[in-house]
Amino acid sequence: MPAFSRIAIVGDGNVGTALTQGLTRAGHEVQAVGREPGRVKELAQWGEVVVLAVPFAERQNALREMGDAIQGKVLVDVTNAVGKEGYVGNLQKSGAEEVQEWARGARVVKAFNTVFAQNMGTGQVHGERISAFVAADDEGAKRRVLQLAEGIGFDPVDAGPLKNARWLEPAAMLNMQLGYGAGLGPSIGLKLVHEGSRAASAERQGQRLSGTR
Repeated sequence: MPAFSRIAIVGDGNVGTALTQGLTRAGHEVQAVGREPGRVKELAQWGEVVVLAVPFAERQNALREMGDAIQGKVLVDVTNAVGKEGYVGNLQKSGAEEVQEWARGARVVKAFNTVFAQNMGTGQVHGERISAFVAADDEGAKRRVLQLAEGIGFDPVDAGPLKNARWLEPAAMLNMQLGYGAGLGPSIGLKLVHEGSRAASAERQGQRLSGTR
């Protein structure tokens, strides 16, 4: 993976804006687009990585606008199966798997969907790195997105094949219910404690004790 990437974000709402800020701060060249059909394909052609950050019901329209511009490219699906009636997902086939069927030439990766938008720009909550669960069938695409997540500030977690998005999408609903249904607010995040995260925490603690950064 090159040190820096050209990243096209399709969707300029809260999620697209936060990822633009986080990825730009990490050193990448980032451009985002909203509802501008001609510009969507142009930007998708420009980007080495394309991020799909549109409402769930607009995914197919956005992919149609991008057309063949995403052939062979990493396509990061950050959408969630949420509609007016709440969760509209399917445990037999995730939204990300649908995206892969609609965009067969793209290398679809599910990532960043279990995070509130306000925390996407840093990957941290109250000074703690939260987990970025990354699922994909293409190992090269997955590694690239894991590195992007780490660059933002997340603790990146390999969540296995793309079909595991069937569980990541309901996990996002749990996060929302905890934040808004249970009244915890959006300054929360899901974190998987694992050997890598423990090692990173120990290193940061050592840096604090030694007075280094």
